[in-house]
Formats: sequence, C-alpha cells, structure tokens
Amino acid sequence: MRGLLARWWIAVLAWPILLFATAYQLEELASTVRNFYGEKAELRVRAWRQTINDGHDLSEADQLRSINDFFNQMQFVDDIDVWGQEDYWATPVEFLGAAAGDCDDFSIAKYFSLIELGVSDEKMRLVYVKSLTYNQFHMVVAYYETPSSIPIILDNINPNILPATQRGDLVPIYSFNGQHLWLMKEKGRGQLAGKSSRLKLWTDLQQRWRLNKLKKPVKNFDA
Repeated sequence: MRGLLARWWIAVLAWPILLFATAYQLEELASTVRNFYGEKAELRVRAWRQTINDGHDLSEADQLRSINDFFNQMQFVDDIDVWGQEDYWATPVEFLGAAAGDCDDFSIAKYFSLIELGVSDEKMRLVYVKSLTYNQFHMVVAYYETPSSIPIILDNINPNILPATQRGDLVPIYSFNGQHLWLMKEKGRGQLAGKSSRLKLWTDLQQRWRLNKLKKPVKNFDA
C-alpha cells in the first residue's frame, strides 16, 4: 500500500468478466494456470470457479459471504514480496496463482467475482480507507443493499461482514466503482469527483486481463 494515494490512477472502462460457459473453457484456464503457476494454483482456480458456479443459486447476502470467505483463505503479503513491485494490482487469476497478495488484491478479486455473480456495480464500491489499528492505508469492498443503506464491509483484516458503523477502525478516504469516483466524507456516500475512467492504475491490470497475460510472483507462497 506504499504511496497508495500518490498513485490514485485507475481506468475502469469495461472489465472482461470470466464467463466460462463450457467445460472446455474451464479446462483451458486450468491448463494455463497449471503450466504457469503449478498444480496447487490450478486447484485454487478450480475451487474459485466452483464457488462462482455454486453462487448463482444463492441469495445476494449469501453470495457476499461465500466470496468473502473464499478469498480470505489467501495469505496477506506485501506487493514488494509477492511481485517485486511497491504497488501491483493483480488480476484474480494472478492472485490465486500466487496464493498471496495485499488488500488491493483481496478486494479486486472479491469485487469482480461478485459482479460475475450478478451483483450490480451500482451496489458496490472499492474503498480506500485508513486502518487505525495498523496505521496504514487499506482497501475494502463496500456493499449497499439500497442507495440509502449503510454499507456493509468485506475485508481481509476482519473476516466478519459488518456494517460500516461497526467498523470504527476504518476511516474512508476515496471510493470508486466501474463508473464513478468519490471523495469520501465522514457521513454518507461521499462527494462525486468524476468518472473513474479519468484515473489510471487499473489500465495495466485491464490490459493484462484482456490479453491473458500473467505475472509470476518473485516467491512461491503456496501453502
């Protein structure tokens, strides 16, 4: 999370969601992951796809719990130790391939998995916060059941999904979804600060995702 606010550039124009309609497409992904990251990574990706498949029959509340629990099994490790870079936003496949990542990677993987399950982008935000417990910047997913609802927070620090009003350890700073960027206030949903497409750390991630490019971690974090 070093230099997080200084690198507040993201581009979210369109996220190419993984919709594996056939067993053949899943086997292609599994083979690619196995060859690039190894057999344990393949098993993690298969488990992810099974979680997505099973999640289509769940209520939205249960989808949140399922995805939050699944990704919180990964290890928290700083980007510099996983990817050899101060700040690197991994795709969900890269995150599962490494079996480790920082809060960005946890949140991005949860966010886009929930979108694939049909949760509306309008109901979710990726939120930069200050963690008072750890005195550092952090990222979480906020889910709004309705536009006026108090959001609930999906987090890797605290595995329990709780209302934001019960997370006094987090101070919101910025938030964004696929369309917009907000400057957060103490109360409410924040002040609109423009389209998220005017920002930019996500451009590289989006391009890698579309071109099926994968990055190898600098260290093997397989359990």
